[in-house]
Formats: sequence, C-alpha cells, structure tokens
Amino acid sequence: MALSIMNIALADDDADDRMLFEEAIGEIEIKTKLSLFSDGKQLMDYLTQPQAILPEIIFLDLNMPIKNGMQCLREIRQNESLLHLCVAIYSTSSSEQDIEETFVYGANIYINKPNSFGALKKAVEKALRLNWQYHTSALNRDNFLLRL
Repeated sequence: MALSIMNIALADDDADDRMLFEEAIGEIEIKTKLSLFSDGKQLMDYLTQPQAILPEIIFLDLNMPIKNGMQCLREIRQNESLLHLCVAIYSTSSSEQDIEETFVYGANIYINKPNSFGALKKAVEKALRLNWQYHTSALNRDNFLLRL
C-alpha cells in the first residue's frame, strides 16, 4: 500500500538551504509533510520523543553546529526504534572520506547539495521516488552516491 503522505525530515543549519529545500519539495508531485530542523540536536530530540511521527526519509547535512550529521547518523543506527529509517546524507562535502564514513556508518544514500534549484528539485524527487526497500537491500558503494 502506498503512503498517502510521505513524512520527510531535513536537518540543515543553513536557513537558505532549508528554504530552498522546502520550495523544491513543494514543487514535486509527491504529497509530503516536511519537518525542518536547524541542527542535529533538534532532530535527535524530536526523533526520540515517544509520540514522534517518524519520517520515512531523513535528509541530513553533515556540517552542523551542536550535533553534526555524522553524530546523528551513528545515534540513529544505534537506536532500535530508529534503525528502519532511511537516511540521505545531504551535504556540500564531496570528500571521499565523508562519503566512505557515512556509507560505513549506515547512511542509505549520499547526495551532494546541487548548485541550482532545478538540480535540487531533480535530486530530491529522485531520492523520494527510490524504491528504498530494493535500494537498501542491494546497497553497495556504486549506488550509494546519487548521480543526476
């Protein structure tokens, strides 16, 4: 059964990036409910609330103050009630070390923040339309980095 509304979370400390992401989500033909967080601590505080409506996908920036994306990823993968969540790293970093580390710690996909609104919209839509069950069961280093 397809979800009627897809719950999505974005944790990113850059207000402009959050605004552009929200606009891109609004233009995609998939019904979504977007929750925005300005740092990793806010995200983790929300996710660990007993009554939290958990997102199907978390878009997670790596470089954030207070609690960075790598810390969040590790906490998510160490928490039984959050293990099933799909985590899309969403970062300006194209460092091989960051890509490798997030792959090893259990992220589902790595998206370099696009440099145009059109590319952002395309990347977000592609991530939302992925068959996550297949993608995560067949996950390997080659399909981890989202290519447009």
